[in-house]
Amino acid sequence: MARQPRFTVPNYPHHIVQRGNNRQAIFRTDADYQAYLGLLLEASRQHKVAIHSYVLMTNHVHLMATPQDEVGLSLMVQQVGRSYVRRFNRQYERSGTLFEGRYKCTLIQTERYLLACMAYIDLNPVRAHMVEQPQDYPWSSYGHYAGLRTDSLVTPHPQFWSLGNTPFAREAAYVALLSAGLSSTDERALTLATRRNGALGEEDFLVELEKATQKRVRPGLKGRPFKTIEA
Repeated sequence: MARQPRFTVPNYPHHIVQRGNNRQAIFRTDADYQAYLGLLLEASRQHKVAIHSYVLMTNHVHLMATPQDEVGLSLMVQQVGRSYVRRFNRQYERSGTLFEGRYKCTLIQTERYLLACMAYIDLNPVRAHMVEQPQDYPWSSYGHYAGLRTDSLVTPHPQFWSLGNTPFAREAAYVALLSAGLSSTDERALTLATRRNGALGEEDFLVELEKATQKRVRPGLKGRPFKTIEA
Protein backbone atom coordinates (compact mmCIF):
# COMPACT_ATOMS: atom_id res chain seq x y z
CA MET A 1 0.00 0.00 0.00
CA ALA A 2 1.30 3.45 -0.91
CA ARG A 3 2.30 5.63 2.00
CA GLN A 4 0.13 8.63 2.77
CA PRO A 5 1.68 11.98 1.85
CA ARG A 6 2.76 14.25 4.66
CA PHE A 7 0.35 16.97 5.66
CA THR A 8 1.89 20.25 4.51
CA VAL A 9 0.04 23.54 4.11
CA PRO A 10 1.74 26.65 2.68
CA ASN A 11 2.26 29.62 4.99
CA TYR A 12 1.78 27.64 8.21
CA PRO A 13 4.65 26.75 10.55
CA HIS A 14 5.59 23.06 10.67
CA HIS A 15 7.63 21.14 13.23
CA ILE A 16 9.98 18.71 11.48
CA VAL A 17 11.91 15.90 13.17
CA GLN A 18 14.48 13.76 11.36
CA ARG A 19 16.34 11.01 13.18
CA GLY A 20 19.41 8.93 12.52
CA ASN A 21 18.73 5.38 11.37
CA ASN A 22 18.58 3.08 14.41
CA ARG A 23 19.31 6.20 16.48
CA GLN A 24 22.88 6.31 15.20
CA ALA A 25 24.90 9.52 15.45
CA ILE A 26 24.51 11.81 12.46
CA PHE A 27 27.03 14.39 13.70
CA ARG A 28 30.50 13.48 14.97
CA THR A 29 32.48 16.72 14.83
CA ASP A 30 31.86 20.46 14.78
CA ALA A 31 32.56 20.39 11.05
CA ASP A 32 29.58 18.03 10.59
CA TYR A 33 27.21 20.43 12.36
CA GLN A 34 28.54 23.35 10.36
CA ALA A 35 28.21 21.47 7.08
CA TYR A 36 24.61 20.54 7.80
CA LEU A 37 23.68 24.13 8.66
CA GLY A 38 25.30 25.38 5.47
CA LEU A 39 23.37 22.90 3.37
CA LEU A 40 20.15 23.77 5.20
CA LEU A 41 20.66 27.49 4.56
CA GLU A 42 21.21 26.89 0.86
CA ALA A 43 18.25 24.53 0.46
CA SER A 44 15.85 26.66 2.50
CA ARG A 45 16.53 29.67 0.31
CA GLN A 46 16.30 27.67 -2.88
CA HIS A 47 12.92 26.15 -1.98
CA LYS A 48 11.51 29.24 -0.25
CA VAL A 49 11.20 27.83 3.25
CA ALA A 50 11.63 30.12 6.27
CA ILE A 51 13.52 28.44 9.14
CA HIS A 52 12.23 29.82 12.46
CA SER A 53 13.92 27.50 14.96
CA TYR A 54 16.30 24.56 14.92
CA VAL A 55 18.41 22.31 17.06
CA LEU A 56 20.94 19.74 15.87
CA MET A 57 21.24 16.93 18.39
CA THR A 58 23.71 14.07 18.19
CA ASN A 59 21.33 11.70 16.46
CA HIS A 60 18.39 13.82 15.33
CA VAL A 61 17.32 17.25 14.11
CA HIS A 62 14.37 19.49 15.02
CA LEU A 63 13.26 22.32 12.74
CA MET A 64 10.34 24.71 12.75
CA ALA A 65 9.76 26.11 9.30
CA THR A 66 7.16 27.75 7.09
CA PRO A 67 7.03 26.80 3.40
CA GLN A 68 5.61 29.05 0.70
CA ASP A 69 4.14 26.11 -1.25
CA GLU A 70 3.15 22.48 -0.75
CA VAL A 71 6.38 20.93 -2.03
CA GLY A 72 9.14 23.23 -0.77
CA LEU A 73 9.45 21.66 2.66
CA SER A 74 9.82 18.14 1.35
CA LEU A 75 12.25 19.20 -1.37
CA MET A 76 14.35 21.08 1.17
CA VAL A 77 14.63 18.11 3.54
CA GLN A 78 15.40 15.73 0.68
CA GLN A 79 18.09 17.99 -0.75
CA VAL A 80 19.82 18.50 2.59
CA GLY A 81 19.62 14.81 3.43
CA ARG A 82 21.10 13.60 0.16
CA SER A 83 23.91 16.14 0.15
CA TYR A 84 24.76 15.63 3.79
CA VAL A 85 24.74 11.82 3.57
CA ARG A 86 27.12 11.92 0.58
CA ARG A 87 29.47 14.15 2.55
CA PHE A 88 29.18 12.07 5.72
CA ASN A 89 29.80 8.78 3.93
CA ARG A 90 32.79 10.18 2.08
CA GLN A 91 34.23 11.72 5.25
CA TYR A 92 33.92 8.57 7.34
CA GLU A 93 34.47 6.00 4.58
CA ARG A 94 31.10 4.38 4.98
CA SER A 95 28.13 3.62 2.74
CA GLY A 96 24.41 3.26 3.02
CA THR A 97 21.67 5.18 4.74
CA LEU A 98 22.15 7.59 7.62
CA PHE A 99 18.65 8.90 8.37
CA GLU A 100 15.43 7.07 9.17
CA GLY A 101 13.27 6.49 6.13
CA ARG A 102 10.82 9.33 6.66
CA TYR A 103 10.94 12.53 8.63
CA LYS A 104 8.03 13.57 10.84
CA CYS A 105 6.15 16.76 10.09
CA THR A 106 3.47 18.43 12.22
CA LEU A 107 1.63 21.62 11.31
CA ILE A 108 1.54 23.95 14.33
CA GLN A 109 -1.32 26.30 15.28
CA THR A 110 0.51 29.62 15.41
CA GLU A 111 -1.30 31.42 18.22
CA ARG A 112 -1.47 28.39 20.52
CA TYR A 113 1.76 26.49 20.01
CA LEU A 114 4.35 28.43 18.01
CA LEU A 115 6.23 29.99 20.93
CA ALA A 116 5.89 26.77 22.91
CA CYS A 117 7.36 24.83 19.98
CA MET A 118 10.27 27.27 19.72
CA ALA A 119 10.96 26.73 23.41
CA TYR A 120 10.58 22.97 23.01
CA ILE A 121 13.18 22.95 20.25
CA ASP A 122 15.71 25.24 21.94
CA LEU A 123 15.36 23.42 25.28
CA ASN A 124 16.03 20.01 23.74
CA PRO A 125 19.70 19.89 24.83
CA VAL A 126 18.67 20.82 28.39
CA ARG A 127 16.04 18.07 28.53
CA ALA A 128 18.66 15.62 27.22
CA HIS A 129 21.03 16.68 30.06
CA MET A 130 23.68 17.70 27.55
CA VAL A 131 23.92 21.23 28.98
CA GLU A 132 22.52 23.05 32.00
CA GLN A 133 21.38 26.16 30.11
CA PRO A 134 20.26 26.57 26.48
CA GLN A 135 22.91 29.22 25.84
CA ASP A 136 25.58 26.58 26.51
CA TYR A 137 24.61 24.63 23.40
CA PRO A 138 25.98 26.09 20.14
CA TRP A 139 23.89 24.17 17.60
CA SER A 140 20.47 25.72 18.09
CA SER A 141 18.56 28.89 17.31
CA TYR A 142 18.57 29.99 20.97
CA GLY A 143 21.63 32.22 20.58
CA HIS A 144 19.92 34.22 17.86
CA TYR A 145 16.72 34.81 19.84
CA ALA A 146 18.58 35.57 23.06
CA GLY A 147 20.66 38.24 21.33
CA LEU A 148 23.94 36.34 21.75
CA ARG A 149 24.72 36.12 18.02
CA THR A 150 23.23 36.74 14.59
CA ASP A 151 22.21 33.60 12.72
CA SER A 152 21.60 34.06 8.99
CA LEU A 153 19.65 30.79 8.89
CA VAL A 154 16.92 32.06 11.23
CA THR A 155 13.88 34.01 10.07
CA PRO A 156 11.76 35.03 13.08
CA HIS A 157 8.08 34.23 12.70
CA PRO A 158 5.73 37.25 13.03
CA GLN A 159 4.38 35.71 16.24
CA PHE A 160 7.79 36.22 17.83
CA TRP A 161 7.45 39.98 17.37
CA SER A 162 4.52 39.94 19.79
CA LEU A 163 7.00 39.43 22.63
CA GLY A 164 8.06 43.08 22.63
CA ASN A 165 8.33 46.36 20.79
CA THR A 166 12.14 46.41 20.61
CA PRO A 167 14.80 43.79 19.90
CA PHE A 168 15.99 43.97 23.52
CA ALA A 169 12.46 43.49 24.85
CA ARG A 170 11.87 40.48 22.60
CA GLU A 171 15.20 38.92 23.53
CA ALA A 172 14.54 39.40 27.24
CA ALA A 173 11.04 37.96 26.91
CA TYR A 174 12.30 34.90 25.04
CA VAL A 175 15.00 34.26 27.63
CA ALA A 176 12.35 34.54 30.35
CA LEU A 177 10.06 32.19 28.44
CA LEU A 178 12.70 29.48 28.31
CA SER A 179 13.80 30.09 31.88
CA ALA A 180 10.23 29.43 33.00
CA GLY A 181 10.17 26.22 31.00
CA LEU A 182 7.30 24.50 29.24
CA SER A 183 4.16 23.40 30.97
CA SER A 184 3.83 19.64 31.28
CA THR A 185 0.72 19.84 29.07
CA ASP A 186 2.53 21.61 26.23
CA GLU A 187 5.61 19.42 26.51
CA ARG A 188 3.53 16.26 26.32
CA ALA A 189 1.47 17.56 23.39
CA LEU A 190 4.59 18.54 21.43
CA THR A 191 6.35 15.27 22.22
CA LEU A 192 3.38 13.20 21.08
CA ALA A 193 3.10 15.29 17.93
CA THR A 194 6.66 14.38 16.92
CA ARG A 195 5.57 10.75 16.58
CA ARG A 196 3.02 11.35 13.85
CA ASN A 197 2.27 13.49 10.83
CA GLY A 198 -0.69 15.84 11.01
CA ALA A 199 -1.45 19.02 12.92
CA LEU A 200 -1.28 20.24 16.50
CA GLY A 201 -3.75 22.80 17.76
CA GLU A 202 -6.99 23.39 19.57
CA GLU A 203 -10.04 21.44 18.46
CA ASP A 204 -11.81 24.27 16.63
CA PHE A 205 -8.60 25.06 14.72
CA LEU A 206 -8.22 21.43 13.65
CA VAL A 207 -11.85 21.20 12.55
CA GLU A 208 -11.51 24.32 10.42
CA LEU A 209 -8.22 23.08 9.00
CA GLU A 210 -9.85 19.80 7.96
CA LYS A 211 -12.68 21.69 6.29
CA ALA A 212 -10.27 23.97 4.42
CA THR A 213 -7.90 21.23 3.26
CA GLN A 214 -10.32 18.28 2.99
CA LYS A 215 -7.75 16.17 4.83
CA ARG A 216 -7.83 14.47 8.20
CA VAL A 217 -5.37 15.93 10.69
CA ARG A 218 -6.65 14.85 14.11
CA PRO A 219 -5.23 11.77 15.89
CA GLY A 220 -7.23 8.63 15.46
CA LEU A 221 -8.90 9.79 12.27
CA LYS A 222 -6.48 8.31 9.75
CA GLY A 223 -7.57 6.01 6.99
CA ARG A 224 -10.18 6.82 4.41
CA PRO A 225 -10.09 10.14 2.58
CA PHE A 226 -11.88 13.03 4.23
CA LYS A 227 -15.50 13.37 3.10
CA THR A 228 -17.67 16.40 3.58
CA ILE A 229 -20.92 15.54 5.32
CA GLU A 230 -23.74 17.63 3.97
CA ALA A 231 -26.56 18.69 6.25
